[in-house]
This record gives sequence, C-alpha cells and structure tokens, in this order.
Amino acid sequence: MVIDAHCDALLKLWEKKISFHSSEELQVNYVKWINSPVKVQCFAIFIPDDVPAESQFDAALEMITIFFEQVVDPYDDIKFISNRNDLLSLKENERGAILTLEGCHSIGNDINKLKTLIRLGVRAVGLTWNQANAVADGVGEPRGAGLSSFGEEVVELLNKENIWTDVSHLSYQGFFDVMRLAKFPMASHSNAKSIASHRRNLDDKQIEALIQRDGWMGITFVPYFLTDFEDANIQDVINHVDYFIDKGAINCLGFGSDFDGTDKFVDGLYDYLDYRSLLTNLQINELTEEQVKKISYQNFIDKFPRISK
Repeated sequence: MVIDAHCDALLKLWEKKISFHSSEELQVNYVKWINSPVKVQCFAIFIPDDVPAESQFDAALEMITIFFEQVVDPYDDIKFISNRNDLLSLKENERGAILTLEGCHSIGNDINKLKTLIRLGVRAVGLTWNQANAVADGVGEPRGAGLSSFGEEVVELLNKENIWTDVSHLSYQGFFDVMRLAKFPMASHSNAKSIASHRRNLDDKQIEALIQRDGWMGITFVPYFLTDFEDANIQDVINHVDYFIDKGAINCLGFGSDFDGTDKFVDGLYDYLDYRSLLTNLQINELTEEQVKKISYQNFIDKFPRISK
C-alpha cells in the first residue's frame, strides 16, 4: 500500500483534454491506479506561469471540476478524501483522491480565493512554484525573500483550517519563515541536497527543521532531484530514503512521485505500476517491514492535519 503526495495529472488533463481512464499519455490514470499498490493519490492544482494572472483562479476552478468529473465521480471505487477519518475509512477495494495546490499564484493577493479552494477540498497548499508571488519568493527568484505579510496571513489561515503548508519550491528564507509559523509543515516532493545538489532539494538544516517540527517529506522521482548525473535508477531513490532515515526522518518520510510532472524518468520507475518494484527493492535494501510501512503510507496518515469534516 502506498500514499503518493504529488502528481500533475490534473495539469495534463486540463491542457491536453485527454481521458483519465486509460490515456497512455498519463503516468497516473484509472486503469494503472487500480492495478497498482497506490491506495491514495494527491492531485496537484498547478497553473502554468504562461496563463494570464487574471485567468489563473478560473483555471484552478477548472482543474477542480476535472478532478471531480473525471477522477472521482465516474468510479465507485475512487473516494474523495477530505480528512484523516476519510483515509481510515477506505475499504479494501477503494482508492482515495486528495486535492492539493501547487503555488499560490492563482489566488493573487485575495485570501478569499484561498478560502474558496479550501472549501472545495484543497488539503495541502504549496506557497509558491519557482517564481515569486504575493505570498513569498520561490526558489527560482534571485531576490530570495521570505514570506510577505500576506504570506503570513495565508499560513495563519492554513493553521486555522488544519491544512498542510507545503514548502516544496519555496525560497530558503521562506522555508524558515514557514518553520516559525506553520503548525503543519510539509515538503511534498523534495529530496536531499547532500546527494543531489538541485536548488529544489532540502539541505541538512532544512531536513532537521522539518523533523523537529514533526513535518512530512515526500521523496520525488524526478531524476535531476535524485542525482547530479544524467540518468537515475531505483537505487538513487533508495539512496535518498537511506539518507533521510540516517538523519532521523523515519517518522516524517514518504513519497511524492511528481508523476506526470516531468519528461525525464527513473529507469525502472516510469509509472504507478513500478511502485511494486520500488517497495521490493526497499525491503531487499534491508529496511524493516515497519520502516517500509511508515514510509509507504503510515506517516502520511498519522500527520494528516484535518481529522474530520
């Protein structure tokens, strides 16, 4: 059983007008899902930066409509997950779908737009993508500023609503601003910078801060987040798992694949159907059954901030 904290299937469905059921253009589709060990999938709302600012919130609403009309509603065995009780009540044959937001650029500087997205089901909020927005600077903004006063208001709302504050893509200063303010911090899809030097990865100080704050970290399968070499394989994923565990993150670790969010792939880990191979290799790599359980799904369940409603 696996819970995956990040994929970009909604973006592909929105851009390409393809079918969620079985499109081969998707790493995450219905047919692959029900034939994989993935129990719960988080679906990110990500608005590309070439969408005009005045149209971005409408695009986010369109993706939410796609989420319900194409991912959840057509299938009796796919359930919308709003809280931890929903996770725990999934039946053996059922899968769960969670809405997340990747970057607050779609809300501009209007907190009511974020409140609307939360009411519609968003349960984790990434504050930025790589660029700056009204909340904070992203990791790609040279200025490197932290949270704005509006960003602090956003985090306060997420605390009040029992929603995860996601620091993946956030500037370094913004990261530590979140550690100071957020009740429920997470890095949905970020790896260890000591292994792969990409700017999106977490250094040891950040990993330690997330552990101290009882946060959650999702190892991602994007090759250039896994290694500084051209190609990546399953052992590279395991290297990050081992590194995080050595740093004391066994109770904070999980997976955030970023399936459908990259055009580069890990050898032997192309899509949902390859999760079985990853889990087998983790056990071969001398992780205990309890450790694999924690990383695969239990940590995510235990830390899911919203208990009910």
